[in-house]
Amino acid sequence: MLEVTGLQVAYGAIQAVRDVSLNLSEGELVTLLGANGAGKSSALMCIAGALSASAGSIRLDGADVTSARPEVMARRGVATVPETRDVFPDLTVDENLQLGAYTRRHDTEGVAEDRARMFEMFPVLAERRGQPAGTLSGGEQQMLVIARAMMSRPRILLLDEPSLGLAPTIVDQIFEMIARLKAYGLTILLVEQNASKALAVADRAYVMRLGRIAAEGTAAEIAAATDLKALYLAG
Repeated sequence: MLEVTGLQVAYGAIQAVRDVSLNLSEGELVTLLGANGAGKSSALMCIAGALSASAGSIRLDGADVTSARPEVMARRGVATVPETRDVFPDLTVDENLQLGAYTRRHDTEGVAEDRARMFEMFPVLAERRGQPAGTLSGGEQQMLVIARAMMSRPRILLLDEPSLGLAPTIVDQIFEMIARLKAYGLTILLVEQNASKALAVADRAYVMRLGRIAAEGTAAEIAAATDLKALYLAG
């Protein structure tokens, strides 16, 4: 479904991603692990179209999308949730969700059904549906940006550090929700520093160190790797 080969991303003279190759099959949840600065978010945002690749290729369903912009990737069914949790602060929770379905604005009935489904999945958002998004807590905003991404009915969901800066109880809720999305059959690429949480929900994992893939395997294999901590901390 998604195939990344020899990907490189640079910020001027700084090479953030070096010859990264990975793949994602339909219905899989694959996690990209690594310490802060390992290059995993840069790789994800390049796949999303938000950063340009200096080398390598990205293919979606066999088509080359290496140079595709974020709006093109969105039309192809790829939704991205960046770590910045960019809600529209002055708009209500409900209005944020409706904006997530902008590309489906003529599908009135389907959008209404999906909005109801998101409120069922995230009861706290239903309670705050008329509240400005900027007044939500960090955890509630994270739930909102994920729910908003889901309003586009994506084929692939790219999640960048969904647990970043959240309290442990909220992190548990976020990962329970990610597991539910996977159970629905959604294809997910998850960038995460919390290795234990990510590996508990993932099918497969890649570990990045200094911009490169240092290890890969099933989630169980990576979790059992005796050198995982060393690989992780060395990033």
